[in-house]
Amino acid sequence: MAKLENKVAFITGSDSGIGQATAIEFAREGADIVVHYLEDADGAASTRDQVEALGRNATVVAGDHGDEAAVTRMFATALDAFGHVDIMMNNASVDASGVYVADLDIAAFERTMRSNLIGQLICCKHFINHRKQQGGGGRIINVTSVHEEQARAGAADYDCSKGALRNLTRTLVLEVSALGITVNNIAPGMVLTPFNQQAIDDPEYLAEQVQSIPLKRAARPEEIGRLAVFLASSEGDYVTGATYVMDGGLMQMSGQGA
Repeated sequence: MAKLENKVAFITGSDSGIGQATAIEFAREGADIVVHYLEDADGAASTRDQVEALGRNATVVAGDHGDEAAVTRMFATALDAFGHVDIMMNNASVDASGVYVADLDIAAFERTMRSNLIGQLICCKHFINHRKQQGGGGRIINVTSVHEEQARAGAADYDCSKGALRNLTRTLVLEVSALGITVNNIAPGMVLTPFNQQAIDDPEYLAEQVQSIPLKRAARPEEIGRLAVFLASSEGDYVTGATYVMDGGLMQMSGQGA
């Protein structure tokens, strides 16, 4: 039997990258997918088509996951299509501004926090209340980053949002474990997604960037998706409150050269 047979997964930002790859890996394991996007309708349609090619069902929802009214509408669409949602994967986010704090526009910082933290909280809120109505159970998977731990100059907005999301995960464990809901983080390092488009397009740039990674390569999106399958399946029943770092050993390099 497939690991996610008869499950429904809502994956934010599943029009490309990690979200799209995870949708496909989930579908391979028997799940139906709520495909979410903000702007890339073609990417979302591609995800839907690939899920359906694997014999599973998919419905597409569009909207800003940082807007609670939009999330309410998206959940209503998902429940109309499938009747239940078993897995909430909070993947959608924006990248760092590249601006130092001294020059950072506070409105820009707030937009990043809404995309990378507040939106995840809103989705968790709606998912938890839905699972209560279903009698409990379920999985929340939050996609953070190695930058929940590893700070970068010019990335205060991103680093703060990912560190806070890690602590949201820990807090939720204390609140929802009695309902049978597990909550975990996946913290990727460099992954070949549109976040790293230059590395995809420029082999020389990629070769330079991976020198700081012990495995000397970036991750493929489907590798993140396969870890998400584990966390979403019965194999991960006793795992909650954990952060799974997938970075090719990058975090181990922090003390080198000191």
